[in-house]
Amino acid sequence: MTDVWDYAPAPESRDVVDLRSEYGLFIDGKFVEPAAGGMFKTVNPATEEVLAAVGEADATDVDRAIAAARRAQTEVWGPMPGAERAKYLYRLARVLQERARELAVLETLDNGKPIKESRDVDVPMAAAHFFSYAGWADKLGHAGYGTDPRPLGVAGQIIPWNFPLLMAAWKLAPALATGNTAVLKPAETTPLTALVLGEILQQIDLPPGVVNIVTGAGETGRALVDHPGVDKIAFTGSTSVGKQIQRALAGRPTRLTLELGGKAANIIFDDAAVDQAVEGIVNGIFFNQGHVCCAGSRLLVQESVLEPVLDKLKRRLGTLRVGDPLDKNTDLGAINSSEQLARITELVDSGVEEGADRWQPECALPDRGYWFAPTVFTGVSQSHRIAREEIFGPVLSVLTFRTPDEAVTKANNTPYGLSAGVWTEKGSRILWMSQRLRAGVIWANTFNRFDPTSPFGGYKESGFGREGGRHGLAPYLA
Repeated sequence: MTDVWDYAPAPESRDVVDLRSEYGLFIDGKFVEPAAGGMFKTVNPATEEVLAAVGEADATDVDRAIAAARRAQTEVWGPMPGAERAKYLYRLARVLQERARELAVLETLDNGKPIKESRDVDVPMAAAHFFSYAGWADKLGHAGYGTDPRPLGVAGQIIPWNFPLLMAAWKLAPALATGNTAVLKPAETTPLTALVLGEILQQIDLPPGVVNIVTGAGETGRALVDHPGVDKIAFTGSTSVGKQIQRALAGRPTRLTLELGGKAANIIFDDAAVDQAVEGIVNGIFFNQGHVCCAGSRLLVQESVLEPVLDKLKRRLGTLRVGDPLDKNTDLGAINSSEQLARITELVDSGVEEGADRWQPECALPDRGYWFAPTVFTGVSQSHRIAREEIFGPVLSVLTFRTPDEAVTKANNTPYGLSAGVWTEKGSRILWMSQRLRAGVIWANTFNRFDPTSPFGGYKESGFGREGGRHGLAPYLA
Protein backbone atom coordinates (compact mmCIF):
# COMPACT_ATOMS: atom_id res chain seq x y z
CA MET A 1 0.00 0.00 0.00
CA THR A 2 1.08 3.56 -0.62
CA ASP A 3 -0.44 6.92 0.17
CA VAL A 4 1.21 8.53 -2.87
CA TRP A 5 -0.91 8.38 -6.01
CA ASP A 6 0.80 9.57 -9.18
CA TYR A 7 -1.06 10.67 -12.28
CA ALA A 8 -0.66 8.42 -15.29
CA PRO A 9 -0.27 10.23 -18.63
CA ALA A 10 -3.64 10.94 -20.22
CA PRO A 11 -2.84 12.55 -23.58
CA GLU A 12 -5.54 13.64 -26.00
CA SER A 13 -4.96 12.28 -29.50
CA ARG A 14 -3.71 14.63 -32.21
CA ASP A 15 -5.26 12.40 -34.87
CA VAL A 16 -8.57 14.27 -34.72
CA VAL A 17 -6.86 17.27 -36.37
CA ASP A 18 -6.12 17.16 -40.08
CA LEU A 19 -3.53 19.90 -40.39
CA ARG A 20 -2.62 21.24 -43.80
CA SER A 21 1.01 22.09 -44.44
CA GLU A 22 -0.03 25.51 -45.78
CA TYR A 23 -3.00 27.83 -45.33
CA GLY A 24 -3.95 30.75 -47.53
CA LEU A 25 -6.16 33.72 -46.77
CA PHE A 26 -9.93 33.36 -46.58
CA ILE A 27 -11.41 36.02 -48.87
CA ASP A 28 -14.84 36.11 -50.53
CA GLY A 29 -15.68 32.58 -49.43
CA LYS A 30 -12.50 30.95 -50.78
CA PHE A 31 -8.97 30.25 -49.60
CA VAL A 32 -6.60 32.26 -51.77
CA GLU A 33 -2.88 32.85 -52.01
CA PRO A 34 -1.58 36.16 -50.60
CA ALA A 35 -0.92 38.72 -53.32
CA ALA A 36 2.78 39.01 -52.55
CA GLY A 37 3.16 35.30 -51.82
CA GLY A 38 4.45 35.88 -48.29
CA MET A 39 4.19 33.09 -45.73
CA PHE A 40 5.05 32.74 -42.06
CA LYS A 41 5.23 29.73 -39.75
CA THR A 42 3.10 29.03 -36.72
CA VAL A 43 4.63 26.80 -34.05
CA ASN A 44 3.52 24.66 -31.13
CA PRO A 45 4.81 26.58 -28.07
CA ALA A 46 5.02 23.38 -26.03
CA THR A 47 7.47 21.70 -28.43
CA GLU A 48 8.65 24.46 -30.83
CA GLU A 49 7.43 22.21 -33.66
CA VAL A 50 6.33 24.00 -36.82
CA LEU A 51 2.65 23.28 -37.33
CA ALA A 52 1.94 24.98 -40.66
CA ALA A 53 2.90 27.78 -43.01
CA VAL A 54 0.30 30.56 -43.15
CA GLY A 55 -0.28 33.28 -45.72
CA GLU A 56 0.84 36.80 -44.81
CA ALA A 57 -1.65 39.38 -46.01
CA ASP A 58 -0.49 42.79 -47.21
CA ALA A 59 -2.43 45.96 -48.00
CA THR A 60 -3.56 44.54 -51.35
CA ASP A 61 -5.05 41.49 -49.67
CA VAL A 62 -6.75 43.61 -47.04
CA ASP A 63 -8.23 45.77 -49.81
CA ARG A 64 -9.58 42.64 -51.54
CA ALA A 65 -11.11 41.40 -48.30
CA ILE A 66 -12.80 44.73 -47.54
CA ALA A 67 -14.16 44.96 -51.09
CA ALA A 68 -15.65 41.46 -50.74
CA ALA A 69 -17.12 42.36 -47.35
CA ARG A 70 -18.67 45.54 -48.76
CA ARG A 71 -20.31 43.68 -51.65
CA ALA A 72 -21.68 41.02 -49.32
CA GLN A 73 -23.00 43.61 -46.87
CA THR A 74 -24.82 45.78 -49.39
CA GLU A 75 -26.09 43.04 -51.68
CA VAL A 76 -26.75 40.02 -49.44
CA TRP A 77 -26.16 40.16 -45.70
CA GLY A 78 -27.44 43.63 -44.88
CA PRO A 79 -30.78 43.27 -46.72
CA MET A 80 -31.28 39.71 -45.43
CA PRO A 81 -34.06 39.41 -42.78
CA GLY A 82 -32.74 38.91 -39.27
CA ALA A 83 -34.44 35.55 -38.96
CA GLU A 84 -32.49 34.30 -41.98
CA ARG A 85 -29.18 35.60 -40.59
CA ALA A 86 -30.02 33.80 -37.36
CA LYS A 87 -30.22 30.48 -39.18
CA TYR A 88 -26.60 30.81 -40.30
CA LEU A 89 -25.46 31.70 -36.79
CA TYR A 90 -27.34 28.75 -35.30
CA ARG A 91 -25.83 26.49 -37.94
CA LEU A 92 -22.36 27.81 -37.17
CA ALA A 93 -22.83 27.23 -33.44
CA ARG A 94 -23.98 23.66 -34.03
CA VAL A 95 -21.00 22.84 -36.25
CA LEU A 96 -18.65 24.26 -33.62
CA GLN A 97 -20.20 21.81 -31.19
CA GLU A 98 -19.96 18.94 -33.66
CA ARG A 99 -16.27 19.66 -34.33
CA ALA A 100 -15.50 20.60 -30.72
CA ARG A 101 -12.90 17.93 -30.10
CA GLU A 102 -10.97 18.81 -33.25
CA LEU A 103 -11.07 22.53 -32.47
CA ALA A 104 -9.99 22.01 -28.85
CA VAL A 105 -6.96 19.96 -29.86
CA LEU A 106 -6.00 22.45 -32.56
CA GLU A 107 -6.33 25.37 -30.12
CA THR A 108 -4.08 23.63 -27.62
CA LEU A 109 -1.50 22.76 -30.27
CA ASP A 110 -1.29 26.31 -31.61
CA ASN A 111 -1.72 28.20 -28.33
CA GLY A 112 -0.16 26.01 -25.62
CA LYS A 113 -3.11 26.11 -23.20
CA PRO A 114 -4.20 22.90 -21.41
CA ILE A 115 -6.60 20.74 -23.37
CA LYS A 116 -9.10 20.75 -20.51
CA GLU A 117 -9.41 24.54 -20.86
CA SER A 118 -9.78 24.42 -24.65
CA ARG A 119 -12.27 21.57 -24.32
CA ASP A 120 -14.31 22.86 -21.36
CA VAL A 121 -14.12 26.64 -21.78
CA ASP A 122 -12.94 28.01 -25.12
CA VAL A 123 -14.89 25.93 -27.62
CA PRO A 124 -18.17 25.64 -25.66
CA MET A 125 -18.15 29.38 -24.94
CA ALA A 126 -17.46 30.18 -28.60
CA ALA A 127 -20.51 28.14 -29.62
CA ALA A 128 -22.57 29.73 -26.85
CA HIS A 129 -21.82 33.23 -28.16
CA PHE A 130 -23.07 32.33 -31.63
CA PHE A 131 -26.18 30.72 -30.13
CA SER A 132 -26.85 33.77 -27.98
CA TYR A 133 -26.47 36.34 -30.75
CA ALA A 134 -28.44 34.20 -33.18
CA GLY A 135 -31.33 34.78 -30.82
CA TRP A 136 -30.89 38.56 -31.12
CA ALA A 137 -30.70 38.70 -34.93
CA ASP A 138 -34.47 39.04 -35.45
CA LYS A 139 -35.12 41.07 -32.28
CA LEU A 140 -32.89 44.10 -32.79
CA GLY A 141 -35.85 46.47 -32.70
CA HIS A 142 -36.50 45.33 -29.12
CA ALA A 143 -32.90 45.68 -27.90
CA GLY A 144 -33.28 49.28 -26.79
CA TYR A 145 -31.41 50.91 -29.68
CA GLY A 146 -34.38 52.28 -31.61
CA THR A 147 -37.20 50.57 -33.43
CA ASP A 148 -35.28 50.14 -36.68
CA PRO A 149 -31.54 49.87 -35.91
CA ARG A 150 -29.20 49.65 -38.90
CA PRO A 151 -25.81 47.93 -39.31
CA LEU A 152 -22.70 50.06 -39.67
CA GLY A 153 -21.38 48.14 -42.69
CA VAL A 154 -17.93 46.51 -42.69
CA ALA A 155 -16.20 45.70 -39.40
CA GLY A 156 -12.46 45.19 -39.10
CA GLN A 157 -11.77 42.90 -36.16
CA ILE A 158 -8.34 42.24 -34.63
CA ILE A 159 -8.10 39.50 -32.02
CA PRO A 160 -5.34 38.35 -29.62
CA TRP A 161 -3.54 35.07 -29.13
CA ASN A 162 -4.76 34.14 -25.64
CA PHE A 163 -8.27 32.94 -26.63
CA PRO A 164 -8.11 32.73 -30.44
CA LEU A 165 -11.37 30.94 -31.25
CA LEU A 166 -13.33 32.45 -28.37
CA MET A 167 -12.25 35.99 -29.24
CA ALA A 168 -13.23 35.39 -32.86
CA ALA A 169 -16.70 34.40 -31.63
CA TRP A 170 -16.91 37.45 -29.32
CA LYS A 171 -16.21 39.69 -32.32
CA LEU A 172 -18.03 37.94 -35.15
CA ALA A 173 -21.28 36.92 -33.43
CA PRO A 174 -22.65 40.42 -32.65
CA ALA A 175 -21.32 41.86 -35.93
CA LEU A 176 -23.08 39.23 -38.03
CA ALA A 177 -26.26 39.26 -35.96
CA THR A 178 -26.67 43.00 -36.57
CA GLY A 179 -26.17 42.72 -40.34
CA ASN A 180 -22.53 43.75 -40.62
CA THR A 181 -19.88 41.86 -42.53
CA ALA A 182 -16.37 41.35 -41.19
CA VAL A 183 -12.68 41.19 -41.97
CA LEU A 184 -11.03 39.23 -39.15
CA LYS A 185 -7.30 39.47 -38.38
CA PRO A 186 -6.17 36.73 -35.94
CA ALA A 187 -2.91 36.97 -34.00
CA GLU A 188 0.15 35.84 -35.93
CA THR A 189 1.11 33.21 -33.31
CA THR A 190 -2.33 31.55 -33.23
CA PRO A 191 -4.03 31.69 -36.64
CA LEU A 192 -5.07 28.08 -37.08
CA THR A 193 -8.49 27.89 -35.40
CA ALA A 194 -9.53 31.05 -37.24
CA LEU A 195 -8.57 29.42 -40.54
CA VAL A 196 -10.46 26.23 -39.68
CA LEU A 197 -13.36 28.54 -38.85
CA GLY A 198 -13.12 29.61 -42.49
CA GLU A 199 -13.58 25.97 -43.49
CA ILE A 200 -16.63 25.80 -41.22
CA LEU A 201 -18.08 28.91 -42.87
CA GLN A 202 -17.78 27.10 -46.20
CA GLN A 203 -19.40 24.04 -44.63
CA ILE A 204 -22.48 26.02 -43.52
CA ASP A 205 -22.71 27.80 -46.91
CA LEU A 206 -22.31 31.27 -45.45
CA PRO A 207 -22.64 33.73 -48.36
CA PRO A 208 -19.20 34.63 -49.79
CA GLY A 209 -17.65 37.78 -48.37
CA VAL A 210 -19.68 37.91 -45.16
CA VAL A 211 -16.59 36.87 -43.18
CA ASN A 212 -13.06 37.27 -44.51
CA ILE A 213 -9.93 36.18 -42.64
CA VAL A 214 -6.56 37.85 -43.27
CA THR A 215 -3.58 36.47 -41.40
CA GLY A 216 -0.35 38.26 -40.67
CA ALA A 217 1.47 40.33 -38.09
CA GLY A 218 1.37 43.99 -37.15
CA GLU A 219 1.55 45.34 -40.70
CA THR A 220 -1.56 43.39 -41.67
CA GLY A 221 -3.47 44.82 -38.72
CA ARG A 222 -2.21 48.31 -39.55
CA ALA A 223 -3.43 47.98 -43.13
CA LEU A 224 -6.87 47.01 -41.82
CA VAL A 225 -7.02 49.96 -39.40
CA ASP A 226 -5.81 52.45 -42.01
CA HIS A 227 -8.22 51.35 -44.74
CA PRO A 228 -10.91 53.98 -45.45
CA GLY A 229 -13.46 51.29 -46.36
CA VAL A 230 -13.83 50.05 -42.78
CA ASP A 231 -16.78 51.39 -40.78
CA LYS A 232 -15.87 49.85 -37.43
CA ILE A 233 -12.69 48.59 -35.76
CA ALA A 234 -12.89 46.20 -32.82
CA PHE A 235 -9.58 45.41 -31.15
CA THR A 236 -8.59 43.19 -28.26
CA GLY A 237 -4.94 43.29 -27.27
CA SER A 238 -2.30 45.35 -25.55
CA THR A 239 -2.88 48.89 -24.31
CA SER A 240 0.09 50.20 -26.30
CA VAL A 241 -1.33 48.94 -29.62
CA GLY A 242 -4.80 50.13 -28.63
CA LYS A 243 -3.42 53.65 -28.21
CA GLN A 244 -1.83 53.46 -31.66
CA ILE A 245 -5.15 52.44 -33.19
CA GLN A 246 -6.99 55.25 -31.42
CA ARG A 247 -4.47 57.78 -32.75
CA ALA A 248 -4.77 56.36 -36.26
CA LEU A 249 -8.56 56.71 -36.23
CA ALA A 250 -8.66 60.19 -34.70
CA GLY A 251 -10.59 62.53 -36.99
CA ARG A 252 -12.15 59.69 -38.97
CA PRO A 253 -15.78 58.57 -38.76
CA THR A 254 -14.73 54.95 -38.13
CA ARG A 255 -16.29 53.59 -34.94
CA LEU A 256 -13.97 51.97 -32.41
CA THR A 257 -14.11 49.66 -29.41
CA LEU A 258 -11.02 48.62 -27.45
CA GLU A 259 -10.60 45.81 -24.93
CA LEU A 260 -7.08 46.21 -23.60
CA GLY A 261 -4.86 45.26 -20.68
CA GLY A 262 -5.60 44.84 -17.02
CA LYS A 263 -4.04 44.57 -13.58
CA ALA A 264 -6.99 43.28 -11.61
CA ALA A 265 -7.23 43.27 -7.84
CA ASN A 266 -8.53 40.11 -6.18
CA ILE A 267 -9.53 41.24 -2.68
CA ILE A 268 -9.75 38.78 0.23
CA PHE A 269 -11.44 39.96 3.44
CA ASP A 270 -10.95 38.32 6.83
CA ASP A 271 -14.41 36.75 6.78
CA ALA A 272 -13.97 35.08 3.38
CA ALA A 273 -14.22 31.31 3.05
CA VAL A 274 -10.47 30.74 2.73
CA ASP A 275 -10.52 27.41 0.89
CA GLN A 276 -12.99 28.77 -1.64
CA ALA A 277 -10.99 31.98 -1.97
CA VAL A 278 -7.78 30.05 -2.62
CA GLU A 279 -9.44 28.23 -5.51
CA GLY A 280 -10.58 31.61 -6.81
CA ILE A 281 -7.06 32.99 -6.52
CA VAL A 282 -5.64 30.06 -8.48
CA ASN A 283 -8.30 30.34 -11.16
CA GLY A 284 -7.90 34.10 -11.24
CA ILE A 285 -4.19 34.18 -12.08
CA PHE A 286 -3.09 30.71 -13.23
CA PHE A 287 -5.94 29.92 -15.62
CA ASN A 288 -4.56 29.93 -19.18
CA GLN A 289 -1.03 30.49 -17.78
CA GLY A 290 -2.10 33.97 -16.70
CA HIS A 291 -2.62 34.93 -20.35
CA VAL A 292 -5.87 36.69 -19.43
CA CYS A 293 -6.45 40.44 -19.64
CA CYS A 294 -8.74 40.33 -16.60
CA ALA A 295 -6.47 38.01 -14.57
CA GLY A 296 -6.41 38.62 -10.82
CA SER A 297 -2.71 39.42 -10.84
CA ARG A 298 -2.79 41.62 -7.70
CA LEU A 299 -3.91 39.76 -4.59
CA LEU A 300 -5.02 42.12 -1.81
CA VAL A 301 -5.36 40.22 1.48
CA GLN A 302 -6.59 41.66 4.77
CA GLU A 303 -3.60 41.59 7.13
CA SER A 304 -5.25 39.41 9.78
CA VAL A 305 -5.65 36.47 7.40
CA LEU A 306 -2.50 36.86 5.30
CA GLU A 307 -0.69 33.90 6.87
CA PRO A 308 -3.45 31.27 6.50
CA VAL A 309 -4.26 32.45 2.97
CA LEU A 310 -0.62 32.20 1.88
CA ASP A 311 -0.12 28.83 3.58
CA LYS A 312 -3.11 27.29 1.85
CA LEU A 313 -2.27 28.97 -1.45
CA LYS A 314 1.26 27.56 -1.46
CA ARG A 315 -0.01 24.07 -0.61
CA ARG A 316 -2.50 24.34 -3.47
CA LEU A 317 0.12 25.51 -5.93
CA GLY A 318 2.22 22.50 -5.02
CA THR A 319 -0.48 20.30 -6.56
CA LEU A 320 -0.60 22.09 -9.93
CA ARG A 321 0.71 20.06 -12.83
CA VAL A 322 2.80 21.90 -15.43
CA GLY A 323 3.59 20.13 -18.68
CA ASP A 324 2.18 18.66 -21.87
CA PRO A 325 -0.87 20.78 -22.74
CA LEU A 326 -2.49 17.80 -24.49
CA ASP A 327 -2.46 15.80 -21.25
CA LYS A 328 -5.90 15.98 -19.66
CA ASN A 329 -4.28 16.20 -16.19
CA THR A 330 -2.25 19.33 -17.00
CA ASP A 331 -3.14 22.52 -15.11
CA LEU A 332 -0.60 24.93 -16.64
CA GLY A 333 0.50 24.66 -20.23
CA ALA A 334 3.14 26.46 -22.25
CA ILE A 335 3.72 30.19 -22.56
CA ASN A 336 2.46 31.22 -25.99
CA SER A 337 5.73 32.46 -27.51
CA SER A 338 9.40 33.07 -26.83
CA GLU A 339 8.71 36.82 -26.90
CA GLN A 340 6.07 36.55 -24.18
CA LEU A 341 8.30 34.29 -22.11
CA ALA A 342 11.08 36.89 -22.32
CA ARG A 343 8.71 39.63 -21.11
CA ILE A 344 7.49 37.53 -18.17
CA THR A 345 11.07 36.68 -17.22
CA GLU A 346 12.20 40.31 -17.41
CA LEU A 347 9.37 41.52 -15.17
CA VAL A 348 9.88 38.72 -12.65
CA ASP A 349 13.59 39.55 -12.49
CA SER A 350 12.66 43.19 -11.85
CA GLY A 351 10.51 42.09 -8.90
CA VAL A 352 13.48 40.31 -7.35
CA GLU A 353 15.78 43.26 -8.03
CA GLU A 354 13.31 45.67 -6.40
CA GLY A 355 13.23 43.61 -3.20
CA ALA A 356 10.08 41.50 -3.41
CA ASP A 357 10.22 37.87 -2.25
CA ARG A 358 9.67 35.28 -4.99
CA TRP A 359 8.26 31.83 -4.27
CA GLN A 360 7.69 28.99 -6.71
CA PRO A 361 6.59 25.41 -6.02
CA GLU A 362 8.90 22.56 -6.91
CA CYS A 363 8.23 22.23 -10.58
CA ALA A 364 10.03 20.24 -13.29
CA LEU A 365 9.64 22.09 -16.58
CA PRO A 366 9.96 20.36 -19.98
CA ASP A 367 13.27 20.72 -21.81
CA ARG A 368 11.73 22.06 -25.02
CA GLY A 369 9.16 24.75 -25.52
CA TYR A 370 8.33 27.92 -23.61
CA TRP A 371 7.59 27.38 -19.92
CA PHE A 372 7.34 29.34 -16.70
CA ALA A 373 6.56 27.99 -13.26
CA PRO A 374 3.67 29.46 -11.21
CA THR A 375 5.13 32.30 -9.19
CA VAL A 376 4.02 34.22 -6.10
CA PHE A 377 5.62 37.46 -4.90
CA THR A 378 5.22 38.69 -1.33
CA GLY A 379 6.64 41.82 0.23
CA VAL A 380 5.31 43.76 -2.75
CA SER A 381 4.74 47.51 -2.62
CA GLN A 382 2.62 49.51 -5.02
CA SER A 383 5.74 51.08 -6.53
CA HIS A 384 7.07 47.72 -7.77
CA ARG A 385 6.81 47.12 -11.50
CA ILE A 386 5.21 43.73 -10.84
CA ALA A 387 2.37 45.56 -9.05
CA ARG A 388 1.95 48.20 -11.76
CA GLU A 389 2.62 46.58 -15.14
CA GLU A 390 0.65 43.84 -16.83
CA ILE A 391 2.81 40.70 -16.84
CA PHE A 392 0.38 38.47 -18.75
CA GLY A 393 1.81 35.34 -17.24
CA PRO A 394 1.46 33.03 -14.21
CA VAL A 395 2.78 35.58 -11.71
CA LEU A 396 0.89 36.78 -8.63
CA SER A 397 1.79 39.86 -6.54
CA VAL A 398 0.51 39.84 -2.96
CA LEU A 399 -0.25 43.07 -1.09
CA THR A 400 -2.07 43.65 2.18
CA PHE A 401 -4.70 46.04 3.54
CA ARG A 402 -6.35 46.74 6.88
CA THR A 403 -9.66 48.48 6.10
CA PRO A 404 -12.15 48.40 3.21
CA ASP A 405 -11.23 52.01 2.35
CA GLU A 406 -7.58 51.03 2.04
CA ALA A 407 -8.52 48.04 -0.13
CA VAL A 408 -10.45 50.30 -2.51
CA THR A 409 -7.62 52.83 -2.65
CA LYS A 410 -5.01 50.18 -3.46
CA ALA A 411 -7.25 48.36 -5.92
CA ASN A 412 -7.94 51.57 -7.85
CA ASN A 413 -4.30 52.65 -7.81
CA THR A 414 -3.67 51.47 -11.37
CA PRO A 415 -4.06 52.92 -14.86
CA TYR A 416 -6.18 49.89 -15.72
CA GLY A 417 -9.82 49.20 -14.92
CA LEU A 418 -10.97 45.93 -16.43
CA SER A 419 -11.96 43.64 -13.57
CA ALA A 420 -11.83 42.97 -9.84
CA GLY A 421 -12.89 40.31 -7.35
CA VAL A 422 -14.26 40.63 -3.81
CA TRP A 423 -14.31 37.75 -1.31
CA THR A 424 -16.43 38.19 1.83
CA GLU A 425 -19.50 36.68 3.44
CA LYS A 426 -21.16 40.12 3.78
CA GLY A 427 -23.43 41.05 0.88
CA SER A 428 -23.50 44.66 2.03
CA ARG A 429 -19.71 44.83 1.81
CA ILE A 430 -19.75 43.39 -1.70
CA LEU A 431 -22.20 46.08 -2.81
CA TRP A 432 -20.22 48.82 -1.02
CA MET A 433 -16.98 47.70 -2.69
CA SER A 434 -18.59 47.29 -6.11
CA GLN A 435 -19.81 50.89 -6.05
CA ARG A 436 -16.28 52.16 -5.43
CA LEU A 437 -14.05 49.88 -7.50
CA ARG A 438 -13.21 51.37 -10.89
CA ALA A 439 -13.50 48.20 -12.91
CA GLY A 440 -15.82 47.11 -15.69
CA VAL A 441 -16.47 43.63 -14.28
CA ILE A 442 -16.56 42.81 -10.57
CA TRP A 443 -16.92 39.24 -9.36
CA ALA A 444 -18.26 38.35 -5.92
CA ASN A 445 -16.83 35.22 -4.28
CA THR A 446 -15.66 33.94 -7.66
CA PHE A 447 -13.34 35.03 -10.46
CA ASN A 448 -13.01 34.65 -14.23
CA ARG A 449 -16.63 33.66 -14.80
CA PHE A 450 -18.17 34.58 -18.13
CA ASP A 451 -21.51 34.28 -19.85
CA PRO A 452 -22.44 35.31 -23.41
CA THR A 453 -25.45 37.23 -22.08
CA SER A 454 -23.34 39.38 -19.76
CA PRO A 455 -21.41 42.48 -20.95
CA PHE A 456 -17.63 42.68 -20.56
CA GLY A 457 -15.31 45.67 -20.91
CA GLY A 458 -13.26 48.17 -18.97
CA TYR A 459 -12.40 51.73 -18.04
CA LYS A 460 -9.28 53.90 -18.28
CA GLU A 461 -6.39 52.15 -20.06
CA SER A 462 -8.37 48.92 -20.21
CA GLY A 463 -10.33 50.38 -23.12
CA PHE A 464 -13.94 51.27 -23.82
CA GLY A 465 -17.03 49.65 -25.24
CA ARG A 466 -18.71 46.42 -24.18
CA GLU A 467 -18.77 42.93 -25.66
CA GLY A 468 -21.35 40.31 -24.77
CA GLY A 469 -25.04 40.46 -24.04
CA ARG A 470 -27.44 43.13 -25.27
CA HIS A 471 -24.75 45.76 -24.68
CA GLY A 472 -22.51 44.02 -27.24
CA LEU A 473 -24.96 44.86 -30.04
CA ALA A 474 -24.59 48.64 -29.67
CA PRO A 475 -21.07 49.02 -31.17
CA TYR A 476 -22.31 47.47 -34.44
CA LEU A 477 -25.47 49.52 -34.87
CA ALA A 478 -25.74 52.93 -36.53
